[in-house]
Amino acid sequence: METNSDKKHVWDKVNQWEEELLFLKAIIDKTELVETIKWGGPIYVYNKKNVIGIGGFKNYFAIWFINGVFLKDEKKRLINAQEDKTKSMRQWRFTSKEEVNEKEVLEYILEAIENEKEGKVIKPSKKETIVSELLEKEMLQNPALKDAFEKFTPYKQYEFLEYIESAKQEKTKLARIEKVIPMILGNIGLNDKYR
Repeated sequence: METNSDKKHVWDKVNQWEEELLFLKAIIDKTELVETIKWGGPIYVYNKKNVIGIGGFKNYFAIWFINGVFLKDEKKRLINAQEDKTKSMRQWRFTSKEEVNEKEVLEYILEAIENEKEGKVIKPSKKETIVSELLEKEMLQNPALKDAFEKFTPYKQYEFLEYIESAKQEKTKLARIEKVIPMILGNIGLNDKYR
């Protein structure tokens, strides 16, 4: 007899997608990723870092790219399944084996591995708050700049601050501030043009 709690448990990782997931695994096996089981499903790691995961849901099966935010995604395959929860994870959903284009999937996975090798990760912004005294000073003199800056998400604020403060010399920092002021006032994130 089915209780309600059984119904809730929609996602038992493979359900009807066993064959499709094996097909994805066969593609992933051509890369240097190592399969591990985490969170009850297969996660593929490079150098102990999680790169991708695969799983079956009720209406689709998917590959998710743990740091998918950095993928170029020229073919527009990826979606952010949980806008509010995850900044970096992206999902590629399929509803049939025919939809899986091996060459494309491999391209995306290899790019994800490359990004991992380059150490592209979103740093948890809670860890270290970057303070830019020079930018603070600008904002004191220019309230419109302060308002505009505060409209950005914490992550985008962090990108600006990191960009300014990663310069070694004060004159470089000032030059970078000059460069970002029009962007901030125009509500353009530092990396928007690449996103």
